[in-house]
Amino acid sequence: MISALNKKHFSPMEQARRHHRVAVVESTHQFSPQDEATLKRILNGKCDYVDNEIFSKPDAQQRLLAEVSQIAQPDTSWYHPLMDKITDLSRVGGKKMGTVLLTAAQERSLFMQFNYCRYRVSGLRKQIGEDPVDPRLGREILGWFRQAEAYRDQIAQTNLALVLAMAKRTRMNDVDFADLVSEGNMALLRAADKFDVARGFKFSTYACRAILKSFSRMGVTHSRYRQLFPTDFDPKYEKSDYTTRKRAEHEEDCVDEVRQIVNQNRADLTDIEQSVIVHRFALGKAQKKNQPEPKPLTLEQVGRVIGVTKERVRQIQNKALDKIRQSLEDDFLG
Repeated sequence: MISALNKKHFSPMEQARRHHRVAVVESTHQFSPQDEATLKRILNGKCDYVDNEIFSKPDAQQRLLAEVSQIAQPDTSWYHPLMDKITDLSRVGGKKMGTVLLTAAQERSLFMQFNYCRYRVSGLRKQIGEDPVDPRLGREILGWFRQAEAYRDQIAQTNLALVLAMAKRTRMNDVDFADLVSEGNMALLRAADKFDVARGFKFSTYACRAILKSFSRMGVTHSRYRQLFPTDFDPKYEKSDYTTRKRAEHEEDCVDEVRQIVNQNRADLTDIEQSVIVHRFALGKAQKKNQPEPKPLTLEQVGRVIGVTKERVRQIQNKALDKIRQSLEDDFLG
């Protein structure tokens, strides 16, 4: 921003001059607290502008501000700062974007007005120098500064859709879309501050390159951060498997209960019914330690063991399961 504070370290003499200037502003009761704070930021910060030969001419203000037709303001009610990733940039929330397409002449006029206001702010700063701030000059510098900020906001709002389009085309799956849009908006503002309309290029061309460079730097920074602080898979941070474990324990308890019913024949199963259930669901145990556990057999395999057809095995199995189910219910109710 043109009002951003210069974060460099100053010499003691420079710090004393700045402290004197701040004290003079604070002692001026002609301004509201908000105006005093803004004026301090203007006087102590940087005020860059893109110069043009027209600015130094006597009729520059009339040519640039008075005789220029009013440029339509864009409708940005569709925009909100933490926008989710969208698939159709022409509509957001069912509402069509109020994008304003500027002609080359309108774009030139808007940037000339913006830089002329910053030129006047810079000139007034030089005129004030280290002297006490005159209330008249203070009000004038505040007026030019706010006018410059208004033009800057209009430029940014006119090109918001450009930032969203560039963010959508950028393939950075590991970066949050809202962070990408925020970085693009900052790049757009920096591009507006440095753009020289006198060179004949469109601002969108210049801004696209600036936004892409900003996205690239953001990707490199994010990659370095991931290398310094990797977040590999850690089962301890995964969703709890408490329900799954409890279900498995319950099933194991049920199997043990059924095994006891079959082994103790609490369901009054016949020998053939016991044999079918044991082979069908592998309820038996290995005879030796090194012997593998028995595996469940198919209906056809069980039929070969006991010498009946597959359909007959299914009938015996269903009858035996009904007896076991009845025994489980009786044990539970008892």
